[in-house]
Amino acid sequence: MRISAAILCAALAASSVAQSHPRDAAIHNADTKSWWHTTEDLSNDSMEGRDTGSAAYQRAADYVTTRFKAAGLQPAGENGSYFQTVPMHQIDVDPKKTYFTLTIGKSGELGTGFKFLEEITAAPPADAVTDRAADVVFRGYCGKDAMDGVSGKFVICFGTQRSGLPSGAERAANVRAAGAVGIINIDDPYFTIEPPRWPVAYARSVTLITSESRRPAGKPFLSLRLSDEAFTGMMGGSGHDAAAILKSGGAKQPLSNFDLPGYSLHAHLETIEKDISSPNILAVLPGSDPALKDQYVVIAAHLDGYGFGTPVKGDNLYNGALDDAAYVALLIQMADDIKAGKLPAPKRSILFCAFTGEEKGLLGSNWFTTHLTIPKEKLLADVNLDQLRPLFPLNILTAEAVNDTTLGQTARDVGAKMHIEIRDDKEPERGLLRRADQYPFLRIGVPAISFIFGYDPGTDAERRYREWYEVRYHRPQDDLTQPIDFDAAAKFNTFFYSLVRAIADAKEKPEFLHGSQFMK
Repeated sequence: MRISAAILCAALAASSVAQSHPRDAAIHNADTKSWWHTTEDLSNDSMEGRDTGSAAYQRAADYVTTRFKAAGLQPAGENGSYFQTVPMHQIDVDPKKTYFTLTIGKSGELGTGFKFLEEITAAPPADAVTDRAADVVFRGYCGKDAMDGVSGKFVICFGTQRSGLPSGAERAANVRAAGAVGIINIDDPYFTIEPPRWPVAYARSVTLITSESRRPAGKPFLSLRLSDEAFTGMMGGSGHDAAAILKSGGAKQPLSNFDLPGYSLHAHLETIEKDISSPNILAVLPGSDPALKDQYVVIAAHLDGYGFGTPVKGDNLYNGALDDAAYVALLIQMADDIKAGKLPAPKRSILFCAFTGEEKGLLGSNWFTTHLTIPKEKLLADVNLDQLRPLFPLNILTAEAVNDTTLGQTARDVGAKMHIEIRDDKEPERGLLRRADQYPFLRIGVPAISFIFGYDPGTDAERRYREWYEVRYHRPQDDLTQPIDFDAAAKFNTFFYSLVRAIADAKEKPEFLHGSQFMK
């Protein structure tokens, strides 16, 4: 694709919004200041949250491409371009035409009104209009042995994420196989390491368009999520103690199965569908060593955000500043620094990837790893930048897949020189390994690693980290005004530069360790 002069002007115009740089006084490092200015360009309001498939995302993609080209990176996409088109299909639940009505008793008395996107949400069904009414039953953790008497009904399940209990996918499979019309997962308010968040931005599914894409046959199976507060209100007068159920579920204690006589849920959903496309941005810095330049180290971050969604405190624009504009900006900063001679040119080639559709299910990285523009055998490693929150001094980094590949030891060696301790993930129930763009690389056999700012339990650092997830994660409050520890950001950026250089210049290639779950 050729970038027109008009598009270039529009992309560069976005940066003028942030030209006053109001936070410069808090930044003591010139490299960090430049990085933050690019973050401002990518996540100011004119970029409209960079939602996958939107015109705003394309503006951001054009901006990144312009910066990559200016830094001397070569195109590594399709047809000699920087872009790799990712074809997708989008289904939105229309909030204006969707409603959920709970009735109790033969008289049809209204029990609980559910506010869509604030108390209840739904995975978009394949049918344009879904209208289902059915009785409601409760089946605890929804294991296979709890599925008696659920055919033709909505099944309430305790939506645990805890190990040793049925996962979300297992619950849904069990309920569907038993002939129920749908599942209602109740939030676990005791999962405090990452508490449930409401409202949600929207009810939307985006899937890759592939030759295997097809609609499921038969009547639609509805997958709903209900807040614990709404569940408590729903259970009033049922004879069952909602608070006790939630507390027991949160503690992994046994839960009783019971029917709810007279309880009926009417779910009416209408959807809007369209095909969309959105590009990955792929660029290469050729290696300086002729014997090694045919080997590539991937460095990646995701460009997409959520765009416009349900308002929170009067703001409906989900800017996605730290998640993940700041780390696309770090890719750009590294390229600029190498061109300017501030960082040494790496011996191996570096493949810079800004992926699309991460927030919709790692779509861009999945598409890339199944439609490689560089042969897999030439990809040595992937360092993914996501889930990074420079909110407090950097002394600890949690590393995903740290014990799966030799990249873990490389990270420890680099970190030790900077007095950064590298730890494994102490909260595996959150599933962070599988929630970011390093995961598709690991699945195809490419060693990969990613990082999270770490902390000791009970410290101020933990408090700030938890507060960010409660208040800002996937919310409009992840914007340019949020608290940032710029010294910590500078330290991580330096760590990242050093790690990439260590991988790119090492004599040995990264390898999977014996016993890794990703060993082929």
